[in-house]
Amino acid sequence: MVRVTLDGQVIAESNDTIVIEGNHYFPPSSVQKSVLSSSDTSTVCPWKGTASYYDATVNGKHIKDVAWYYPHTISDRAKPIENYVAFYKNKVEIAA
Repeated sequence: MVRVTLDGQVIAESNDTIVIEGNHYFPPSSVQKSVLSSSDTSTVCPWKGTASYYDATVNGKHIKDVAWYYPHTISDRAKPIENYVAFYKNKVEIAA
């Protein structure tokens, strides 16, 4: 089980993460979307596509761009992580 916490609150938990480039990508159903909000940030990966970002608000604290996901992947290699959510290791605690 891989668990993501922020300020002591679990925001993602799954046995079915996909690890790419050292990052755990969580199935959308395993993420507590109630603490996340869409960010206006986006970045582009040459083989995954354009990433969208989430901000998080936990215990009254707002953290910008805590997670990202690829709503529309651009390669077969990236297709398994489409809509899966990854978290920045320097903004949350990730325990495997």
